[in-house]
Amino acid sequence: MILASHLGRPKGKVNDALRLKPVADRLAQLLGHQVRMTGDALGPGVHDAVGKLRPGELILLENLRFHGDEEANDPKFAKALADLADLYVDDAFGSAHRAHASTEGITHFLPSVAGLLLEREVESLSRLLHKPAKPFHTVIGGAKISGKLEVLDALLARCQAILVGGGMANTFLAARGLPLGKSLVETEQLDNARRIVAEARRKRVRLMLPTDVVAAAQVHYRAQHQVVAIDEVPKDWVVVDIGPQTVAAYTEHLAKARTIFWNGPMGIFEIEPFAEGTNAMARFLAERSAAGVVTIVGGGDSVAAVDKLGLTDRMTHVSTGGGASLEFVEGKALPGVEALADREE
Repeated sequence: MILASHLGRPKGKVNDALRLKPVADRLAQLLGHQVRMTGDALGPGVHDAVGKLRPGELILLENLRFHGDEEANDPKFAKALADLADLYVDDAFGSAHRAHASTEGITHFLPSVAGLLLEREVESLSRLLHKPAKPFHTVIGGAKISGKLEVLDALLARCQAILVGGGMANTFLAARGLPLGKSLVETEQLDNARRIVAEARRKRVRLMLPTDVVAAAQVHYRAQHQVVAIDEVPKDWVVVDIGPQTVAAYTEHLAKARTIFWNGPMGIFEIEPFAEGTNAMARFLAERSAAGVVTIVGGGDSVAAVDKLGLTDRMTHVSTGGGASLEFVEGKALPGVEALADREE
């Protein structure tokens, strides 16, 4: 079996720090089976190594993104990859929204199907698009509103409530004219924030914003910090998390939901004193999942928070794709999925 993947953003150049040897070693540990490596993704040496493979043996191609033709979806590069194999199985949902040589181009030269993980991703996320159990509520956070405008618009057409946290909540609050000290605010997105609030009102979607927050003198784990009402953020301080009153209000409202989609942390959860809002949300969703509520977590930071708490297996589904899961929820066609022969199944 030939395995192919990428790591980081080497921009078409060899970067020794981004070689896949550590990946091969870890995979071998997990499988209890040797995983050989090639020195490149293509070339005579790769063909020789693949030609010597015996049934049951595994070989991992070197980082595909060491070749600029990979992200350019060059047909010749895709054909060269395809010539190594008899069948293509795509199990990289996290890259399915990219039309790259190894995700879309290769499918023009080989029979191509979805792997089990990709299949599970599509089935789970499809619940959010096709008749989710209602009430369907979304918890959305992260630093900026600018990268989530399209998903917010899509969710407004499907959700009964959207609960906002993280840095993006600052922009919504600033659009109301609230002073937020030195907190991150996307001033160029204030009009979009007002538009989304108006659209939510028009569609009768409950849009909830923090009523209290954790504010800190600086973004540092030893910094002075305190819980304050949203209109009492000290002039030179920054908002770093949602407050306990907001956590209580959000979880009380979410207790009514039958489907919950969570994307984006509630604060700067990487710093322990500012992680409580995010951690509380993760624990609550795990409890609701145990009660039969569909809980789907998408987005790298949300997933990292859930994983850190050891709650991954207690959610209905935790997506491996950040950008891919968002684009799927937006209703966009993902090139890496559309190209597969069993996409309709």
